[in-house]
Amino acid sequence: MQQDHTVTVEEAVQLLAMVGDLSMGQPTNQSIRSAHLAERLALADGAEPGACGHARLVTLLRWSGCTANASGFSALLGDDVAGRDAMLLETLPPGNGMSFTSVAPLARIHCEVSGAIAQAMGLPEEVETGLRRFWEHYDGGGMPERLCDSQIPRLVYHANLAGDLELLTRARGVDEALRLIATRADKKYPADLVRLLAAHAEAWLEAIEAPACPAEMPTLAERVALTIVADTIELKLPWLLGYSRRVADLAERAAVLAGLPPAQQRCLARAGLIHGVGRAAVPNIVWQRAGKLGMADWEKVRLVPYWTARAGVQIPSLRAEAALASHVYERLDGSGYYRDLDAESLNMPQRILAAAAAYAALCMPRPWRTACASREAARLLSADAVAGRFDVQAVNFVIAAADGTCVDAAEPAAQRKKLLSEREIAVLRRLSLGESNKEVARELQISPSTVGTHVESIFRKLECSTRTAATLKGLTLGLIHTE
Repeated sequence: MQQDHTVTVEEAVQLLAMVGDLSMGQPTNQSIRSAHLAERLALADGAEPGACGHARLVTLLRWSGCTANASGFSALLGDDVAGRDAMLLETLPPGNGMSFTSVAPLARIHCEVSGAIAQAMGLPEEVETGLRRFWEHYDGGGMPERLCDSQIPRLVYHANLAGDLELLTRARGVDEALRLIATRADKKYPADLVRLLAAHAEAWLEAIEAPACPAEMPTLAERVALTIVADTIELKLPWLLGYSRRVADLAERAAVLAGLPPAQQRCLARAGLIHGVGRAAVPNIVWQRAGKLGMADWEKVRLVPYWTARAGVQIPSLRAEAALASHVYERLDGSGYYRDLDAESLNMPQRILAAAAAYAALCMPRPWRTACASREAARLLSADAVAGRFDVQAVNFVIAAADGTCVDAAEPAAQRKKLLSEREIAVLRRLSLGESNKEVARELQISPSTVGTHVESIFRKLECSTRTAATLKGLTLGLIHTE
């Protein structure tokens, strides 16, 4: 990409909180409301303002690892979004397959990825540790390590209690919420905190829309690459890896060729990076279904750009980018979604973004088809333009941008040599596509045992123990190419 596309850490946190809410089947302000409660509980528990801020961040980011284990929950529950909502509300049907053995590996992925996200954004160590231990319980019955109270930061309890109170109150009313929480005292969280919460719950819920103790945290004003949000979203489906980066790069380069002002070039690229926010709300089973989608599935897909538009409402500083991003699936002939707009309503930036997203998708493999070569992608997109779905000029600009582009071509050679060998990078790239050790071995023409040795080395060097966390670190460190 041509420009430096960064946001503040605070803005990235807010976006990732929304992605987490959508992944868990929750309203898009669930994490924000819970974070305000967590601050109040921490303050009442005697925490200093800085520690209250840490509790807020853990609450906002506690579900940031949800995209990373979506495929696992899809396999376990069928619907990773509705299934996790039912899991939170304890309404899963009997025989649901949930057990420590089946869920602990998914919890490990979740914790590693959310911790890696905090680390990548430069958040305080207390926040990273809290996220890595978020699913642990007071009595040692949590996941993935079955840690007990002395090994669990107090802010984990603040975040867990606050989140449970908000969710259960909304679903069952405050009295029933407090009754259920009381049954978990000295199990999931310490009894003294349960009593403290019960004494103030109603008053805090009435004031839930306002932060309790806004604390100055310089880290939140620092800048972080917006790609961290795009990469986290795309951990949901291995074949999506790098898609938003490609869309952003193509759209920005096409905007340059179209002679659009720098501000519109920048907005287009940033819109490309966040256009997939709403994808988190759609179950993996829908994205992976071969053939034509049924009405119920299609209605879920149609809401993807709507949820992306909601990001601009929740994060006003990104309103322009979110609004543009939510037009990515509109078509000139009115056949797009979610607004069903036509040529009279679509401006050139919106037309370029739509063409860039379509071209990038054609050039990437999907479970139901192989990737198109660039020439074939250009032919198909041009045919759609002639048919009236895309703007001919916008398509030409995108095709020209693709012909002359080399996405992120400059590899960080010094980092590569310092961290991973060339062979390890090749293995990591195959792992990021969701391939097994046997599949990697076949593609790279080495033995499965050699792949296993490389995987162990990659984990050691990147300080992680799951493939998804290694993928995210590889992306953020520039070790994985997405073109």
